[in-house]
Amino acid sequence: MFIAIYVTFIFIILRFVVTLFNFVSDPKLRRINKNYTDFVSILIPARNEEENILNLLLSIQKQDYQNYEVIILDDNSSDNTYELCTAFASRHQAFRVVRGKELAGGWLGKNYACHQLAQHARGDLLLFVDADVQLLNGAINSAVHRMYARKLALLSLFTDQKMESLGESATVPLMHYLLLNLLPLRLVYLSKNRSVAAASGQFMLFDAEVYRSQHWHQQVKEKIVEDVEIMKNIKAAGFNGESLLANGMVNCRMYRSYAEAVDGFGKNFLAAFNYNLISFLTFLILLFVGPMVVLSTLNANLIAMMITLIVISRAMVSLLAGQGVLRNIILHPLQMLSMLLIAFSAIQRYLTKTTVWKGRNI
Repeated sequence: MFIAIYVTFIFIILRFVVTLFNFVSDPKLRRINKNYTDFVSILIPARNEEENILNLLLSIQKQDYQNYEVIILDDNSSDNTYELCTAFASRHQAFRVVRGKELAGGWLGKNYACHQLAQHARGDLLLFVDADVQLLNGAINSAVHRMYARKLALLSLFTDQKMESLGESATVPLMHYLLLNLLPLRLVYLSKNRSVAAASGQFMLFDAEVYRSQHWHQQVKEKIVEDVEIMKNIKAAGFNGESLLANGMVNCRMYRSYAEAVDGFGKNFLAAFNYNLISFLTFLILLFVGPMVVLSTLNANLIAMMITLIVISRAMVSLLAGQGVLRNIILHPLQMLSMLLIAFSAIQRYLTKTTVWKGRNI
């Protein structure tokens, strides 16, 4: 019992220290007023995105950056994605739509779509964004500035998350919680070790010259968590990469229900642990069983210490992510149960090889 309690507190304190480091270092994209004129190719892979795509296109058309092209690749959608995009592009000269090729062998769908988009792009910088993202004023200009200030081959942003239902609030905050609770985000840029990597495919801005020489998506064509793998490869090749929080300049509504969120997170949760079941299960035991052991002691001091560390961590992460502090603290038990459900779903899919996303086996 003593050893279990000791290990549990070491685990909680280490995560608290990581969260505190992130809170103090404040790894956010800073808003820059200096205007840049580099030609940016905004590249959007879209498969069955009729509910989201127009919001993204309108946000691009309204934002303050001027020198850009937008290329939407319709990845064999079965809904009205292609028709909606072509109608929009017919009214806006900077926008165009291309049809994606049939999925090539050895590729995952999104990776192949991004690879094709890069072949169509003419920009000095290549900005890949997901169809459920919205770009706000200052996003592109500030990101371009950061690329030059840090001499980056890749800048990735973790977007602000829009949540409009209890099911979303019970699941979506887990993304920022795990990220900022486990990884000192500043180290993605500061450390040269390729294993210290994080990225979000929702917003990835590449130096086009470097991209065309390295073909980053082709290098990770079969990887589910392609964003993190690309960041690892960039660092391994000796280039600079950085990941930051979007700081109110890019937002996204990832999912629209509890079931959709569990399904979506379940497809790549285990991939974040390199499909190592032992390390994954060890993490789950420390995260869930450890606190239960502490509660079972009925020791008021130990329980109060544990709860205090967890509550302060949740508050710091919520403030960094631009989310409601009180809401995340209240929903923390529900979010942890949701994480457990997602974890079991991820393990079941992995063992039975039944991971499917947008109609494709992955």
